[in-house]
Parts: sequence; structure tokens; C-alpha cells
Amino acid sequence: MIAYDISAPELAEEGARRIDWASREMPVLRSIRSRFEVTRPLKGLRIGACLHVTAETANLMLALRAGGAEVHLCASNPLSTQDHVAAGLVAEGIAVHARRGEDSATYYRHLESVLAARPHLTMDDGGDLVTALHSRPSAEMGDVRGGTEETTTGVVRLRAMAAQGVLRYPVISVNDAQTKHLFDNRYGTGQSTIDGLIRATNLLLAGRTMVICGFGWCGRGLAARAKGMGAQVVVTEVEPVRALEAVMEGYRVMPLAEAAPIADVIITVTGDCNVVDREHLGAAKDGCVIANSGHFNSEINLAALDELTEAVREVRPEVAEHRLADGRRLYLLAEGRLLNLAAAEGHPAAVMDMSFANQALSIAHLAAASGEMAPGVHEVPPEIDAEVARLKLEALGVAIDTLTEEQRHYLSSWEQGTA
Repeated sequence: MIAYDISAPELAEEGARRIDWASREMPVLRSIRSRFEVTRPLKGLRIGACLHVTAETANLMLALRAGGAEVHLCASNPLSTQDHVAAGLVAEGIAVHARRGEDSATYYRHLESVLAARPHLTMDDGGDLVTALHSRPSAEMGDVRGGTEETTTGVVRLRAMAAQGVLRYPVISVNDAQTKHLFDNRYGTGQSTIDGLIRATNLLLAGRTMVICGFGWCGRGLAARAKGMGAQVVVTEVEPVRALEAVMEGYRVMPLAEAAPIADVIITVTGDCNVVDREHLGAAKDGCVIANSGHFNSEINLAALDELTEAVREVRPEVAEHRLADGRRLYLLAEGRLLNLAAAEGHPAAVMDMSFANQALSIAHLAAASGEMAPGVHEVPPEIDAEVARLKLEALGVAIDTLTEEQRHYLSSWEQGTA
């Protein structure tokens, strides 16, 4: 019997259907799973995973088990668990500790349940599992040999740990793989955030002013999708190069203090804290919708919003109306948590196919290189990135050219110049 803590075991059949449906859109991961069933690169290893418990994640967990691993999974956000998927995974024999809407105490208890399995390898999305593990004395680290990190926020935390010399094992930054951030962050976050916004509010985006805070890969994707649906897009940034790029892409760029009074919708995707702060809340117009699609619910100053609020009520699922002392109403979506997962289903399976293929191959790489990699943050090996891209192209039925021997020689030589 496996240990688990989920909300609704009776939803296992529905979960199985959702997992199977997602699998249809994940041909790269299916290919890796088939390979793992033969090669068993994870045989005898325990993996502790702290990820969003979705149908796409479920297919990753099943691929890892096919590779011989014993898998223990908890949620990386209190609102991102799909309870039917959790039930479907438990029915498959995967130890899941996750409930949608779990409180903070339950969330951290679930982290500890995964760590109690003494994983050899960790998989994180946001860094909570790694930081919980590192809060213990070195002697209590258990059998951990390495790990992977899925998202920008987690990589930022890991790099800070490495810079301070406290990161005790090697972690591969899956987030920085080209086949992850160029596709998952841009196309995945762009589409799924719009999906969450529309599901929560049913707003018509055409003609509305949408302010996007942050023009990294997630912000780029969100801005493009919003523009494509007819929104008047304004970008706010602190990095001059990104701000300049946004200008060159045709977006209006200004400080948030100037953008807040004209915004119909404000969405943060920065990975920082208090991006929408008290001054912006004080300047926002009546009816402004405010949401976050970054990992933590720290991008909107929720304490300041509560202090400004005289009354709050739920007007739709995941939509809280905050009535301020001056009569203005501000609408907070999904408690300020990840909009795309709290109010929708997260990224489409077709894009998570590449992200989770990187996860699976990176974990196998760590298993094979046990003891050879120094503590710190490591890049995804280029050959893994290229393999994921090749498999995705193959699944799409797309062929590309290859270099001739003459071309390879030319690119590695220096003698030939202007004729």
C-alpha cells in the first residue's frame, strides 16, 4: 500500500481519462517513456517531486515510474492541484500528497511527506522542496544526489542559494532549456493566462487596456496573445533592454504608476514581490481586474489591498470584489495566485510535452552522473535540448536540413575569407 493524502479517491476514473487525453498531445514524453521501459535508467531510485498536479504532470510521473523510479509527488501551489488527476495517479500506485485549496499548514505537511520518503533525486517547481530540505542540518539531508527545477522563480532562489554557498547538491535548471523557456514560458503562459482570465471573468478583451507587468519570456507571450485578441497592451518593465524590445514590438511602455489609472486589467508575470503596490492600488480605476501569473502570490501587495478594502465578496468563482473606502471596486483573481492554474488548467499538454521531456531526460542524466556533478545550478546539457527539439519536430512531421561535411569544415575553419 502506498501512502497518500488526496481529496477525492472516487474521481480516479475521471482522472485516468484526463491523463490519457493529455498523453495524446505529448508524443515526445510518450517516446521517452517507451525508451525508459526498456532501459530502466531510474531503477532503484526514489524521486521526490513538488510540481503542479495536473494531467500533464501525471504523464511525467508515469514516465519516471516506467524508468524504474519510486515516485512521491506533492503540489507546488495550493490551488494548482486537479483532484481527479491526483486520484488517477494514486490508482496507478503513485504516492500523491496534494489537495486543491489546501491551507498553508497542509501544503508544508505534504512537502514533509515527500521528503520523508528520503528521495535520491528531487524535482521542483518554485524551489519549496529544495529549500525545505536545506532547512535541515546536513546530516539530515538523507540520500539526495541531485535535482531539477522547472520554473524561473525556483531558479532565482537556487542561484541565490548557490551564491551564498548553501546549495548542497547539483540542480539542473530545466527552466533555462531553449525547448522550455522559448515555448513553455512564451506560448504556454501566454495562452493559459488568457484562458484563466476569460474563464474567471468572461471579459471581452478586444478594446480593453491590458497592462502586463514584466516582459520576460512569459510577458512576451502574454502580450502577444492579448494583442491578438484585440486588447490595447501596455507593458511595464524595470529592465531597459526588455522595455526597448517591447517598444520595438509596438507596445506602449510606461511606469505602472502611469498605467494603473488607465488599466482595465493588470497582470503580473515578473517573479518579484509587490509589483502592484499600494500606490498602484490607490491609483487603479473603478472596476480594474488584477491578477498574477507568476509562481508566488507575492507579486500583488495583498496586505495593502486588504488594508484599503472596506468589504470583500466573491462575485464569481476565483473573482473577489474588493470595495474600497472611496467606493472603487477592484477585482482580484485567484487570490493573487497563478491565474493560469488556479482559474484554468495550466499550459496546454503539447507545450508541456517539451518541458517534461527535459525533466525526464535531465533526471536520467543526473542518475547516470551520480557523484560527478558539483553542487550548484547546472544548465540542461545541449544534447538533451537538441534531442527534445528533434523528437518534437519528428512528431509534427517536420523534416529539416543537415550540414554537409564541407559545411561542417567551413564552420570550424578560419582560413577562407573574401574571394
